[in-house]
Order: sequence, then C-alpha cells, then structure tokens
Amino acid sequence: MPKVSTSTFNSLFGVVKPSGPASMTIVNTIKPLLSSSPLFFPQGEGGKPAIKGKKRGKAALKHMVKIGTGGTLDPLADGVLVLGIGSGTKQLASFLDCVKEYKTTCLLGCETDSYDSQGVRVRVAPWTHVTRENIEAVLDRFRGEIMQTPPIFSALKMDGRPLYEYAREGIPLPRPIPARPVTVHSLEVVDWQAGDSHSYRWPEETMSEEAREKLKKTVESIVPNDAEKPPLDDQPDPAVPEDTEARPPTFTLRMKVSGGTYVRSLAHDIGHAVGSAAHVVTLTRVRQGDFTLEPTVENDRECVPWEVFEEAIKENEEPEEKIVRDENGHRRWEAEVLKRLVLQASEDKDN
Repeated sequence: MPKVSTSTFNSLFGVVKPSGPASMTIVNTIKPLLSSSPLFFPQGEGGKPAIKGKKRGKAALKHMVKIGTGGTLDPLADGVLVLGIGSGTKQLASFLDCVKEYKTTCLLGCETDSYDSQGVRVRVAPWTHVTRENIEAVLDRFRGEIMQTPPIFSALKMDGRPLYEYAREGIPLPRPIPARPVTVHSLEVVDWQAGDSHSYRWPEETMSEEAREKLKKTVESIVPNDAEKPPLDDQPDPAVPEDTEARPPTFTLRMKVSGGTYVRSLAHDIGHAVGSAAHVVTLTRVRQGDFTLEPTVENDRECVPWEVFEEAIKENEEPEEKIVRDENGHRRWEAEVLKRLVLQASEDKDN
C-alpha cells in the first residue's frame, strides 16, 4: 500500500447514522476499522497496528484511535453524525453550536412521555379538527428567537442527574427546568398525509399508574399552577377513532435551528397550539455545518453511507486474499472515507 500522510490520523468526516442504534454504537462499530487501517492509525511491522503500552490483540483495537462526535443523535433519529479523529476531535465543539437542519414527521392526536414514538402514551386528544392550514397558521409562534423548555424526559442533567431519572423515580426537581433561548431560522410544513396514506400508529403501551404518580410528583414540583400542568390522561377521547381506517394524519416539518434546539419539543408544542397533541415518529438530521445529506454548493460535504461500514465489517470475516482493494491498495470503506475527509493540523503526537 502506498505511504499515507499521517495527516489522515487527524481529521473529520460525516456518517449517515441509521435509525435504531445509539450514536455511541456507531462510534464503537467504526473504531476497530479505523484502528486496523494504516490511513487512520500508525502501523507496525507486518501491517499490524503499532500498540503502545501493555494492550494487545483485537480487544485493544477499540481503545486505539481517538474518536468523538460533534453531537449525538437519539436512537430514533437518523442522518448526519459528524466524527472527529485524533486532533480532529478538537474541532467537534464548533458543531454543537452551528446551525442544523432537520426533517421530522409528527403524528397527531397522541402525546408520549418522551415526545416521540419510542415513549409510552400519556395523553390522547381530539385531532379531526386539525388541518394542514391549522398547522401552518401557528408556525409563526415558533419562528425566530424563542424560549424553549427542554422536555422532562431528556438527558439534560440537573445537579448531576439526567432529568428523565427524576421523572421516572418521582423525585422533585431541585428547581424548575430553565427555559433556554434558541433560534428557529426557518420552519415549514413540507408534507401532510391523511390517516389512510401512512402506517404510523400511536404507541400501544400506556404509562402505568405507578409511573404516572411518579411523574405527577415531579411535574408538581416544577409547575406550581395547576392550570398549566401538562395533562396526564391516557383515556381515549370519544372524538378520537383508533381503527386503521381512521388513523390520525401526519405532518412533516423541515427546519433550520440553532444548537440546543429540541425538535421533539417543537412538535409537542405545535400539537398543543392547534388544540390537539403530537409526537415525533421520524427524525432526520439533514445538515450539520457543512456536512449534509443533500449537497448543493461547492463547500458542502457528503457523509459516508452506513452501508459502507456494514459491508466492511462483513468483509473483515473473509480471508485477506478475498478482500477487494482499489489501485491504491485501499479497501472500499477506506476509499469512501478518504473522499469525504476534512484534514486537521496534527497537534497530538500520540494520536
């Protein structure tokens, strides 16, 4: 294999995360591949990774390459996941505050504890009065600079504990969840599907009485005015048919938002604004900084499809003589990553 500049040991690239696995699962899957490649980790004699210290063998590979993310995605979400390698990790903080673009599909008539389809049902509400025009009419309330309160079922920490732990254990919060300023640069409805045009359903699981009581204790500790407390009623409204022929419609939003914006909270709040309820059923990060699923200008950077890494993992089980390489001696996944790399100046001699 031709000699490769060690600058590739310090770089950034984007991955198209699939819906399902957590972001760290993606990182832990890719890490051994990077560690076994001379493009991303110094190789010793015989083409084996140059391991320092006492760690040896395949189990050590996952500890070799320094790798991080420029902001994680929930398991439900898919799309752009920015990864930094070596000193490239020092650039990842800039991706937390940059403008991001999302596309999300929301199902009307049902509210969940997590504000998405992976949660349990806590409330249903009438939805037959809601039209696409109703949704579009309230969007101005959510554009521009707004104050947004993170959901109680989020990983945001208060006094060292994630908020969801307080809610699940019925522990009063030390103080109200502070609203934070966020900027919604653009927000529009890009699709509307009637109930007979999609297959999404409300979650079947409802919150248990025990969990409901615990959540009420936490809610009461942060919302002193009973009139403002989020309703916790999982009994279907008579006006809400549940049969498959009369499923609630979905609306799809496309938005550009500042760092720290909770897309699920926007969907939840829009559902309330039209006198109903809503939760997220799909969520795609279309853009993060220059990394995008839809490159349109010269500086846009494409992301590596996840299928490329899935193929590489399967290929690792094959004998070396069966592994396909290009004219430069690169495996397919190496060539695909190289095409999308953003090289960083090396500041970390130990990688």
